[in-house]
Amino acid sequence: MKELSHYVSFDLEFNQFEGKYHIIQVSAVRFADGQEVAHFDSYAYTDKPLKSFINGLTGITSDKILQAPPLEQVLEEFQDFVADSPLIGYNAIKSDLPILAENGLEFTDQYAVDVFEEASKRRPSDLHGIKNLQLHTVAQFLGVAGKSHDSLEDARMTALVYEAFLESDRARQLLTEQESFSTSPFGGLDLSNFFND
Repeated sequence: MKELSHYVSFDLEFNQFEGKYHIIQVSAVRFADGQEVAHFDSYAYTDKPLKSFINGLTGITSDKILQAPPLEQVLEEFQDFVADSPLIGYNAIKSDLPILAENGLEFTDQYAVDVFEEASKRRPSDLHGIKNLQLHTVAQFLGVAGKSHDSLEDARMTALVYEAFLESDRARQLLTEQESFSTSPFGGLDLSNFFND
């Protein structure tokens, strides 16, 4: 897995109306050296009726959407927040990135890690025994707390799951190095003087 020391994790919430997706919340967290250092979170205005399913799932109400800034402004501020940082997301290739592209924001080249794809690869190892690969399930399995279906919390959970995977990779690498050292017949010897001219 690509190891990023600085990146932005993002997530969207959207409402479907007459076959089209309308963004209603845009959120992101910036991480540097394993710590959250900044976040972006905004609802986005739409005049399309909010489905009761979406309200029940996300807790977003029509009042919040009707009082929110226009989507164009939200996306411009989001783009400023992201700047040229690498992006990570959770299954964003299938939903969030195409929806952003439909609205004039193309982040495919900046998209560095899909944490859902990483979770799929790790199901036999780090996630052995997990019941499904929904973000909240993976986060709980790894001991990461958070409220699902809120895009800021989902962006934060995605980053923390990514950090947990990085930590697992580092531990595995350290173990491999220790095993290599202990099985070497010269592992505990200082041979530097032996090879001096």
